Amino acid sequence: MLHINIICIGKIKEPFFKDAIKEYSKRLTKYCNLKIIELSDEKVPLKINDKITSSIKEKESNNMISNLPKDSYIICLDLNGKSYSSEEFANHISDISINIKSNITFIIGGTLGISSKLLQICDEKICFSKMTFPHQLIRIFLLEQIFRSFKILNGETYHR
Repeated sequence: MLHINIICIGKIKEPFFKDAIKEYSKRLTKYCNLKIIELSDEKVPLKINDKITSSIKEKESNNMISNLPKDSYIICLDLNGKSYSSEEFANHISDISINIKSNITFIIGGTLGISSKLLQICDEKICFSKMTFPHQLIRIFLLEQIFRSFKILNGETYHR
């Protein structure tokens, strides 16, 4: 069975976001082994400069790197990444799991983004939208699209 990991910065506080994550996580148990790894975010001061931004991104990214599962295909969510339709994303997940690795790790960085060091480690970068969304919502978007992918691949009605 495919193993899917999501490594993300920051805890979910809002009950409605937690409920959505819990629901999609439950739905995905039929299709994959899902593991969500929530890591602490660094405090962002009110007055920020490039040096502080870089330092925070490095700390958070190094924490994510130390939590990467061995032998996993790593996909960073990044504004400069490739965009997929739902069908393309489903087929891509299938191709990775069949031809490359049975363990896929998605990375969702903190509010300031991901360090260049972590971006270089990633096997690929994907982008859901050029718009900016709260990281809590992106986590739900990702879970929903992974779930939709399995429905598409299995010819089930959810996608219609």
